[in-house]
Amino acid sequence: MDASLLITVVLVVVFALVFDFTNGFHDTANAMATSVATGALKPRTAVIIAGVLNLVGAFLSTEVAQTISSGIIRTDSSGKELITPALIFAGLIGAILWNFVTWYLGLPSSSSHALFGGLIGAAILGAGVGAVDWGSVVSKILLPALLAPLVAGVAALIGTVIVYRMTKQATVPHAKPAFRVAQTVSASLVALAHGTSDAQKTMGVITLTLVAANLQSGGTGPQFWVILSCGLAIGLGTAIGGWRIMRTVGVRITPVESPQGFAAESASAATILASSHLGFPLSTTQVVSGSIVGVGLGKRLSEVHWGVAGRIGIGWVLTLPAAAAVGALAAWIAIGSAAGLIIVAVVAAAAIGFIYWLAKKSPVDHHNVNEGAPEAAPKLQEASA
Repeated sequence: MDASLLITVVLVVVFALVFDFTNGFHDTANAMATSVATGALKPRTAVIIAGVLNLVGAFLSTEVAQTISSGIIRTDSSGKELITPALIFAGLIGAILWNFVTWYLGLPSSSSHALFGGLIGAAILGAGVGAVDWGSVVSKILLPALLAPLVAGVAALIGTVIVYRMTKQATVPHAKPAFRVAQTVSASLVALAHGTSDAQKTMGVITLTLVAANLQSGGTGPQFWVILSCGLAIGLGTAIGGWRIMRTVGVRITPVESPQGFAAESASAATILASSHLGFPLSTTQVVSGSIVGVGLGKRLSEVHWGVAGRIGIGWVLTLPAAAAVGALAAWIAIGSAAGLIIVAVVAAAAIGFIYWLAKKSPVDHHNVNEGAPEAAPKLQEASA
């Protein structure tokens, strides 16, 4: 292996794990936002539990990883990947930067679609439109993206109606503790499902890189060191806590009470685990957001803050093309020389640092993540006192 290719492969592995880390703190809200909002779990406890279960979930399945490593980008007649490690690196840059922008805005966008968008944009620029398996993109990315939030939302709506009718007076004080206990279980299932689904996406990217660099046979699954490193990266990112997005998901879409939180988490976990088993690289963000809208509808139509839901929807639509544009730009600079790769890496690091600096000027952390949450606010104040 020549030095340039070695540098490229190392950069891809490093930035893939950086993406996995951002996926963790970006999507922590998916698992724990409603449990934190209702006071079922303290914020710090919630993200630690989610981080550990993300790591465990990474070892449960590799179906999604194999979809990414061999199902999105085409191979030529000899079986060689049409995307190079340099292009994969550029695609990761597009995904990472979009994750940081949406994290700063507190927007629960899809890390999965950011990754797919970045890879597709880089592949088109470097290898042409034919490098992308558009049939797989439609069947395994776009259709699930449309259907999964609807399925999870309907399931959560029905679940909300059922739990409120079964308990009749579910909002009275004696009922809330029981649902909070149930939420610790359902939220843990979402965290486990998140690890099973999302950690695999980075495994697939690293495996795709190793195959493209002729360091691994095509059609094979991720190696053990890839599974372990991706599980650790997403678990660590999750344990740090994506407080800005957690506030949006847990508080700003709809006021969430314990019965609703339990229904949303149960519907999300079932949808994500089923899709992972089938090899669909589903967006956990979209599933959980759809569930939360569903529980708002299940209680009362006016409970949903449609302006917030609309902004989230716009973010979903923009994610894939925005990440693709950045991935294509990064590919244009990076391909052809090691110097181009270094320039892209330095510029990306500077952009990340600037976004983080902006975020520090208006911090959101475990002390103020639940501002506006009706159930958890008193508990949060007691814990901070």
